Amino acid sequence: MAPEPRQEQGAPRPEQTDTRSEQGAPAPADPTSQPLTFGVGARVTASVMADDYVSVILGALADIDTADLVIETGDVSTYVGGSEADLLRYLTDLGAGLGASGRHVSLAVALSRGCPGEVVCALPGGAGLRVVEPPAARPTGIRASAEWALYPLADPVPGANGPDPDHMRDIYAAIDQAKDRGTFRKSEHFVTRLEGDLGDVLATVVAGWVLAGRSVQHVTSHVTISLNSPSWADAAATSTDPQEQTR
Repeated sequence: MAPEPRQEQGAPRPEQTDTRSEQGAPAPADPTSQPLTFGVGARVTASVMADDYVSVILGALADIDTADLVIETGDVSTYVGGSEADLLRYLTDLGAGLGASGRHVSLAVALSRGCPGEVVCALPGGAGLRVVEPPAARPTGIRASAEWALYPLADPVPGANGPDPDHMRDIYAAIDQAKDRGTFRKSEHFVTRLEGDLGDVLATVVAGWVLAGRSVQHVTSHVTISLNSPSWADAAATSTDPQEQTR
């Protein structure tokens, strides 16, 4: 997403909690209490359909507050680690900065929390559940359309205080909260289509991901977001759907 790996904006890199002792035994710290220890993060790829894509991307990155985030940029995607609220802030800032360019932008985001490969923990059944409140949306004034999928990787967690995992229950609950937020557009093959203000769309995705984590330790989600798509005008002109004609 950027020309070379770097820590964006020179922001301080949060210390990652080492949950192993020198002998390899786990430390007593609760692995669910710290987002980096629990493996909360995202991988992000921004594609700008314009010849000046480098300046558009770097311009958007320059205005982002990266405090309390770990950022590692590679040649395929950028890793962003931190709390759910800080991730939403980063994604909203990034999308808003890119969208403000007026260029057609595609933003691909993979979210993960509680991955056994990321969580250093020897507790029976895994680390347990990380329960946090879904962060609030921040309106941007930028229209977005998105294709979203949620994957609760539902394994029972012995001794966990919460309902038994049921991946379809959690997926349907996530779709219901999208309907409540007004961002649900329709169900399509393998994805749910979301539309609305970019801030509301991103908050919908993060909320579904966070809420599924109340019964499932390892939850991933994927969303592809389109901004400033030239096809929107064509769709509005040819559609008989009154909603489409006003978008």
